[in-house]
Amino acid sequence: MPLSVAESLPEAFEEWTFTDEIRDHEKPVETCQLCEQEQLRYHFMIRNALTKEVLWVGSQCILKFGLSVFEDGLRLSGQQAKKKLDRLTQQMRLDSCIKALERLAEAENNEILHNALDYYAENKCLTPKQALSFFGAFKRTRLIILLHFSKSACRGRSTEMT
Repeated sequence: MPLSVAESLPEAFEEWTFTDEIRDHEKPVETCQLCEQEQLRYHFMIRNALTKEVLWVGSQCILKFGLSVFEDGLRLSGQQAKKKLDRLTQQMRLDSCIKALERLAEAENNEILHNALDYYAENKCLTPKQALSFFGAFKRTRLIILLHFSKSACRGRSTEMT
């Protein structure tokens, strides 16, 4: 394995450790630098303990090749590593949803939505009424975007015809 000191693949994998750094690219557009799997949304940073080299990989490579994953200074078993990576991925999804809701609240300039986000930050949940407010705002915003797109498309067609 390039970027490793060891001469055999199993020994090389022992040199690599998950750093706890994750990137959410928001769309599945990235490639694993270890196996070249395409269309990854999340990248997990691994570092070689001997060379200090860094690779951005998919979570499946960490698990498949038994790369070290630590928590509180202890190396996790394969099953424990999977749980940790799943938990971190779930947190990234949640963070992404919160960012989308924040953008929606800004676009709507709606105090009710801002208050709902504050409530969520404190309680880690929304009331049914707050959730309904977000769904309504999403529908309105999406409808406006679709109407805008339709008007642009119609304008484009009528310009082409004349």
